[in-house]
Amino acid sequence: MKKIVGILLALSVLVGMLPPQQAGAKTKIYRNVASGVLVKSTGEAVIDYSNNSDGYVMVKYKKSTNKTLKAQVEGPNGTTYTYTLRAKKYEALPLTEGNGEYKVSLYKNVTGNSYAVLLSETVSVTLSSQFAPYLRANQYVNFKASTKFVKKAASLTKKSKSDIAKVKKVYKYVIKKFKYDKKKARTVKIGYLPNLNKLYKKKKGICFDYAAVMTAMLRSQGVPTKLVIGYTGNAYHAWVNVYSKKKGWITGAIYFNGKKWKLMDPTYASTGKSSKSIMKYIGNGRNYEAKYSY
Repeated sequence: MKKIVGILLALSVLVGMLPPQQAGAKTKIYRNVASGVLVKSTGEAVIDYSNNSDGYVMVKYKKSTNKTLKAQVEGPNGTTYTYTLRAKKYEALPLTEGNGEYKVSLYKNVTGNSYAVLLSETVSVTLSSQFAPYLRANQYVNFKASTKFVKKAASLTKKSKSDIAKVKKVYKYVIKKFKYDKKKARTVKIGYLPNLNKLYKKKKGICFDYAAVMTAMLRSQGVPTKLVIGYTGNAYHAWVNVYSKKKGWITGAIYFNGKKWKLMDPTYASTGKSSKSIMKYIGNGRNYEAKYSY
């Protein structure tokens, strides 16, 4: 087994402003900050892109309002990401399409489905590391050092000798402890965002929750991880990707059984109780069509 572990594919180390974490290292949380160096601002709203090289921008609506607030980030690949904002609070929005120009825009609801543009800025991004957006918290994967799942991840992985071992520990924990919340799936509203501490207490959620939990746990332990939203067949779904230096980004969390790499989707594996048919479906990357990456 030691020989097998020795030949596991190592996860890529980080460069630039994101120093690599060694296996078994303590939890490292990269803070998102509005530094005020590169800013576009009006009396109502602000876009702070001072740290765009680290894979994020900070946005805020400055005043109190009962109107719905939105932000959009259009990346160099042409995909537009839409976010709901809270007034008087900075939100970290990830830049997940690599290097290039991103258009960041803030909007305020006027009436019905009509929105007024508050401000917009085009940001030219050169990332310090291709993994920069996938080690930090953001609006969809919102965690910090005190988050209970982060502490649990540190406990689970403290003896792990490789990043792959961390992936296996976190994955097994999520599919064993979490249950799928069918009622929530039927009633969840547009704009829903996972609250990780509440999820820790309930131990159940929808696919978005499963993916957010696992992503936060792995990122906090230095494993580059994507929360991906897209389609499995005709169903809208969320899953996680992790990075392998040899294979690159792999659809679904990866697991090495001593013979080959397998793809793992924490929601389907849990709800399907890891049956042979479910694991076969999960193991086929062609069953997953990514649309957004956070």
